[in-house]
Amino acid sequence: MITLISGTDRKNSNTLKVSLIVKRLIEEQNEKVQLIDLALLPEGLFSPKHYGAPPAWFADYQKMIIDTDGILTVVPEYNGSFPGALKYFIDLLKFPESLFRKPAAFIGLSAGQFAGVRAVEQLEMIFNYREANLFGQRVFMPKILDKLSKDEKEIVDPFIKDLLPKMISGFLSFSQKLSKK
Repeated sequence: MITLISGTDRKNSNTLKVSLIVKRLIEEQNEKVQLIDLALLPEGLFSPKHYGAPPAWFADYQKMIIDTDGILTVVPEYNGSFPGALKYFIDLLKFPESLFRKPAAFIGLSAGQFAGVRAVEQLEMIFNYREANLFGQRVFMPKILDKLSKDEKEIVDPFIKDLLPKMISGFLSFSQKLSKK
C-alpha cells in the first residue's frame, strides 16, 4: 500500500488535481494507494495546542503512515518553499518511527517556471532528517496550468506524460524491495 499525500490544504488545488492523476497511475500499476488530502483535515488541526499532542482522531493518519509501504508526496511551491500545512502535518507524526526507513518520493509543481524544485529539496531534507529512504528520481512540473488537460484529469505535456508513469513504477519497485527487508 502506497500513501499519496496531496501536500497543501488549499481547496481545489492544482496539487490535488495532480495527486488524483498520480493516484490513478498507481492503481493502473495494480498497487493499492490511499490518499491523504490535507485540505480535508478538520479545521483546527493546525492549532498550536496540537503541537506535540495531536488530537485523538489524528491516530488514523498516524496509522496510515506507519502501515504504508511508501510515501509519495505531491508538493507545490509556495513562496520559495512548501506549504506550512504539510510541515505541520509532518511535525504531528510520531518521531522517529513514522518516517524511519520509510521509502519516500516527491513530485513538485508550481504555477511558475521553477516547478517546485525548492519545495522538494527542502522537504527531502526533512525526510532525510527523519531517516526516510529517499527515492532518487523526482518529477517536476513547471507552469502546471499548461500541463493539465482542459478537464484537469490528464497530463498533456508529452515529456511529463511519459516520465510520470516511469517514475511511479520505479518508486513502486523501490518501495517493494525495501518493505521486504
